[in-house]
Amino acid sequence: MTDALTIRRPDDFHLHLRDGEMLWGVAPVTAEHFARALVMPNLTPPVTTGPEAVAYKGRILRATEGTCTGFEPLMTIKVVKGTTPALIREAKDLGVVAAKLYPQGVTTNSSDGLTIEMLERAYPAFEAMVDLDMVLCVHGEVPGAYPPDRELNFVGGPLMDLLESFPDLRIVLEHATTEVACIAVRHSPNLAATITAHHLVLTMSDVLGGELKPHLFCKPIAKRISDREALVEAATSGHPRFFFGSDSAPHPVGRKECASCCAGVYSAPVAMATLAEVFDRAGALDRLEGFASEHGASWYRLPLNKGTLTLHRESADQCRRATHVVPVDPAPRWWRFGEVLGWRVEGV
Repeated sequence: MTDALTIRRPDDFHLHLRDGEMLWGVAPVTAEHFARALVMPNLTPPVTTGPEAVAYKGRILRATEGTCTGFEPLMTIKVVKGTTPALIREAKDLGVVAAKLYPQGVTTNSSDGLTIEMLERAYPAFEAMVDLDMVLCVHGEVPGAYPPDRELNFVGGPLMDLLESFPDLRIVLEHATTEVACIAVRHSPNLAATITAHHLVLTMSDVLGGELKPHLFCKPIAKRISDREALVEAATSGHPRFFFGSDSAPHPVGRKECASCCAGVYSAPVAMATLAEVFDRAGALDRLEGFASEHGASWYRLPLNKGTLTLHRESADQCRRATHVVPVDPAPRWWRFGEVLGWRVEGV
């Protein structure tokens, strides 16, 4: 039995850092564990241009300065009605690595996204992305559909249209939650998927099977046991087009513990420890490095990280309850707060 595991320093290819005080509270947590993170653009106002992405990156670097040397935010812009090929080219020239497509109203800060009917208006921008070898990240849900079927409907409809229309466009289906999504990735060479730590553990029963647990509520919502099993199989399979993206999404407690709560699971402090638990149970610890540190970098055509991260198995008498506190008021409540973790990240 392995009691310590050292892997290449990992990347998080789907992260929400917010802005302002929240940014300063949560960004250092990610920088302690990850060498790079792909930062989502759905701020208020959103990040829709290259210069805005550069400015946001500067704020992230200031927030993580002194926490961990070498942390690199990878920047994205949001696809909106006014996204043109010229804006795509400018963003690429300024170092932006991906554009993010949100169907309108499907999740937090997505009211300015595109309706499903409007997707073809963005085709000129997508053509420019093909020419520039830029990645398109997609929140794959159909707004207004029955919630457990929103990803299924998107994969079977709009996503297939995108894949057929742009066979040379690298597309990432973000935070995949269904068996159907895993099948689609395996059958589509220009499609990859990020998988979160919480979707490898949770099902819909955990969210609302008994009492409603708002801190486990996210979009896409956790699905069936069979879907979770398919995600675990995909993540631990070694397949190069499945890789880690936490979708860590902090909200102040008052925005979660209320009558109309925001979607998002704040998982950054426990993401790597949870992945180690999942891969350990699956007998696949030797494949954790590929999932967390290599597959995503290869898809984004980035060099592999140089540093390492060591995780330790906690014996029964050593297990600690996770009690990390974010220095933000009001602070986000994070996933697995107070739980006993079977693995821990060295030095954190």
